[in-house]
Amino acid sequence: MTPSAQTQSDAAALYTPAQRARRDASLWTLVQGILAPLQFVVFLVSLALVVRYLVAGTGYEAATWSVLAKTSLLYLIMVTGAIWEKVVFGQYLFAPAFFWEDVFSFAVIGLHTAYVWALFAGAMAPVALMWLALAAYAAYVINAGQFLLKLRAARLQSGAPA
Repeated sequence: MTPSAQTQSDAAALYTPAQRARRDASLWTLVQGILAPLQFVVFLVSLALVVRYLVAGTGYEAATWSVLAKTSLLYLIMVTGAIWEKVVFGQYLFAPAFFWEDVFSFAVIGLHTAYVWALFAGAMAPVALMWLALAAYAAYVINAGQFLLKLRAARLQSGAPA
């Protein structure tokens, strides 16, 4: 491989060899690997409860608590993800490899935080709150898809099965 082809290949790689070594050695990689699927399970349960409330008009309290649980996990995964990014890439957020995922994460956090604020401020009726939760969840699904695509790219680049 020519030096310029090697440079282009390195630039396209998600991780440098040193970053991959830090990623693989970091406890924060395991933490993210546990929190991400846990958050997804809580999301699925919460989604069902929110939709049940919107369709049947029952279970508002359960739906509300589930959105708060999902939001808490989102905050936790964002903080631990920022620490992971610092360990692997040397900066807390917006490392070039995850820039757009981080940008969209802030939209997701903004929508979830808007829900929490509106709930505690009494700024929205229950049905409107649940629609806001669904908007936050739609953004979360898009963001989760972004991260899954990055995970797949990382596996392909390392030669592991996708």
